[in-house]
Amino acid sequence: MAEAIVDPGSGQHSLKRVIGRKVLLLFVVGDILGAGIYALVGKVAGHVGGALWAPFLVAFVLAALTATAYAELVGKYPQAAGAALYANKAFNIPFVTFIVAFAVLMSGITSASAAARAFGGDYLGEFVTLPVVVGAFVFLGLITLVNFAGISESIKVNVVLTIIEAFGLLVIIAIGIFALVSGDGDPARALEFHPANGAFLGVLGGTALAFYALLGFEDSVNLAEEAKEPQRDFPRALFGGLTIAAIIYMGVAFTATMLVDTKTLTDSSGPLLEVVKVAGLAFPPKLFALIALLAVGNTALINMLMASRLVYGMAREGIVPRVFAAVHPTRSTPWVAIVFTVGVAAVLVATGDVGGLADTTVLLLLCVFTLVNVAVLLLRKDRVDHDHFRAPSWMPVLGAVVCFVLVLPVTGRGVDVYVRAGVLLVIGVALWFVNRLFLSEGQRSS
Repeated sequence: MAEAIVDPGSGQHSLKRVIGRKVLLLFVVGDILGAGIYALVGKVAGHVGGALWAPFLVAFVLAALTATAYAELVGKYPQAAGAALYANKAFNIPFVTFIVAFAVLMSGITSASAAARAFGGDYLGEFVTLPVVVGAFVFLGLITLVNFAGISESIKVNVVLTIIEAFGLLVIIAIGIFALVSGDGDPARALEFHPANGAFLGVLGGTALAFYALLGFEDSVNLAEEAKEPQRDFPRALFGGLTIAAIIYMGVAFTATMLVDTKTLTDSSGPLLEVVKVAGLAFPPKLFALIALLAVGNTALINMLMASRLVYGMAREGIVPRVFAAVHPTRSTPWVAIVFTVGVAAVLVATGDVGGLADTTVLLLLCVFTLVNVAVLLLRKDRVDHDHFRAPSWMPVLGAVVCFVLVLPVTGRGVDVYVRAGVLLVIGVALWFVNRLFLSEGQRSS
């Protein structure tokens, strides 16, 4: 979830433009696929019953609205900066820019924490029996070691992990096709709604959670400065990637509800493993569990790597206390930032479950998406001297309204989610004011 908060234009070296449309498309797909669908199918089913495909479909449509805003802004400002840059250009209020960046940062940590909880659940249970929290802490420890060692990601690694993640989901879809051909399962269950608060509120609550599985598309804006032709390629890769992911998710959701009853899905922390275990098409459960662990683990690893680098970048720019910019003398990694981010993640893992942490991630990013949709409209007055994608005005308008509605308690989101998100943002506000205080004192003393 790396986001820059400084416009990298003036006087700085540009990144090399080497990424073509196909690789960009694969990156978008790979960024979306991961922990969300592997971990949350059952939690979404808990909102709507058997028709768990419906929230995923609605979430895709709503994500596409915000995607149009990102497509226009990336075309206008093809820089590796993301939502905070757009907020900075649109509102020109440093504190707002900081809060947007910090919300993105914390959404990465909550997402990693949700993935860690998923990692410590039933998928890991195929190999070793541990309490979920213990498994999650062990995983956070491994992530911290990798992060501290300074292992960087490359596009090639992302491609390999994307293929693994996608293969696991295609296995589920193949199981579903085999079940339909063989007459197994209960396809009619996919049309059953059993929401506790009515169909509308059930789908709304399920959509707010299913949104987590589609997050990641906004990360791709950070490749804008390295894309060969971002004005032309980025919108196609973005909408193409969202569509591919949505089709895969719909197939997975239909298969899951057709073969496994809603209660079993809801109670499981490894819902797709339940599908594999009852499938007529044999596939080794342990192999699928390993695939799921890699998918879930990759999500957490990327998020924690990017979160620590973002804290480091903020500190280096003097936006948060400079102690977070400390670099280890031998490993050359931002060790204070790493300790801070993993410390926050550890508290989240100990106090939240997969659904609550995923919902916190969604809540934070929905607030960011609301501002991005508003920003694209405000920045229409800022003309640029090159062609770019322009979203139909009604789409970011509707995107802003929808994102704002999904932020509200009407979705059935628990009070604990709002409290958790609020506390995380308060941490950011505290860091902001502490930093401003020290800067002011330093100026007075000089």
